[in-house]
Amino acid sequence: MPGWPDPDPAAPDRIPGAGSGGVPGGARSGLPWGLSIDPRILGVARAGPRVAGFLLRSRRRTAGMAPDDHVIAVRTTPGLAAQALLDEVLIAALRHPDLLPSEEDYAPASADLQAARALFEERGWLERPTDYHQDPPPPDDVHAVAGHGFEHVTFASGWEPYSDEPGRARWLEHVANRTVHAWVSPAPGGSRASWLVCVHGFGMGQRPWVDLRSFRAADLQRRGIGVAVLVLPLHGPRASGRVRGEDLMTIDLVDSMHGMAQATWDLRRLIRWIRDRYGANEVGVSGQSLGALVCSLAASLDGGLACVIAGVPVVDLPDVFRRHSPPDIARRAAEFGALGSVADDVHRVVSPLAMPCAVPFERRYIFGGLADRMSSFGQAHRLWLHWDRPALAAYHGGHVGFFWSGAVKGFTADALESSFPGSRRS
Repeated sequence: MPGWPDPDPAAPDRIPGAGSGGVPGGARSGLPWGLSIDPRILGVARAGPRVAGFLLRSRRRTAGMAPDDHVIAVRTTPGLAAQALLDEVLIAALRHPDLLPSEEDYAPASADLQAARALFEERGWLERPTDYHQDPPPPDDVHAVAGHGFEHVTFASGWEPYSDEPGRARWLEHVANRTVHAWVSPAPGGSRASWLVCVHGFGMGQRPWVDLRSFRAADLQRRGIGVAVLVLPLHGPRASGRVRGEDLMTIDLVDSMHGMAQATWDLRRLIRWIRDRYGANEVGVSGQSLGALVCSLAASLDGGLACVIAGVPVVDLPDVFRRHSPPDIARRAAEFGALGSVADDVHRVVSPLAMPCAVPFERRYIFGGLADRMSSFGQAHRLWLHWDRPALAAYHGGHVGFFWSGAVKGFTADALESSFPGSRRS
């Protein structure tokens, strides 16, 4: 949000004043004679120089830092460089040329944003963004199919954009997305009163064992905590012809707003079902990357959660688009107004930075990687400041490095023990 300090060491990489038209994805090379290079190849080729620039800026910034809340020291070790490089390569792999917007895409995307902003202002949602969200009823059509160590649970989402919202018809064309999917695994034996409901990051949701393992489900169950992982809209079995969620990250920023709103609704419905089905009286939420945004939104709407754990969080989607958009796409998007301040305003209704957290202070937890090249540590730091500086683990690693981080594992264990008094360290 404007006015928040940005402690991200990679901030100079951003495109000043740019609007972003595409996914955090590919760009044409700008070569003469109409030639182009696959943006994934360009991304891999540029990964090394980008990491070198990041390390240099981090070293300079740390050397001149003052002891305050705006800068955290970064040790530029070979391990840190390797994790930053891994992030850059993964970012390059997501830059599929088919996801580039065409020249005809910019004007409709901008028109939808302008219309959405006008509607949201008229309804008072820009000033009171929590009012955009309605309280969902518990699902009444749940189906569960047994898997290996989990149940594949489905039910109708029931969420739709408001009848007069721009982009409604386009969103409802995603028929598969109308069904919620979740991987549910109760703790074996004993009480089933404690649960952690999790939301994965961008590009996941396809393989249950991968999603469950990313949240260390086996460790949670040994503690007596049941685990459920919600599949994000337009991911995995909810996708429309694609499996990585790309339809959630296009030039149509109204779509990404709808995706986060539906995900939050679906998460809250899943929580209600778990409370009813298992008699759960302690339910916390934990999200990674894009999933952390959804959990942070739920924590703004439901003060009865046992805890909220936001891992490597994305909390400002327009900022992520600006950060990763190639210059030529950003330039055209800026000319049409397809991002910028209008997108920031529209995304206020799905921004944890625009709402107070309803979960008690002592049950808010954030961890972020100082070498995170995807969402950036700056986003985690902004959420930390907005949440009044709760428990924070700033680990020396990249976006995906949290899984191997001993600091994050210990931090999460402490969070679970504090939030679920009956749990035990395994």
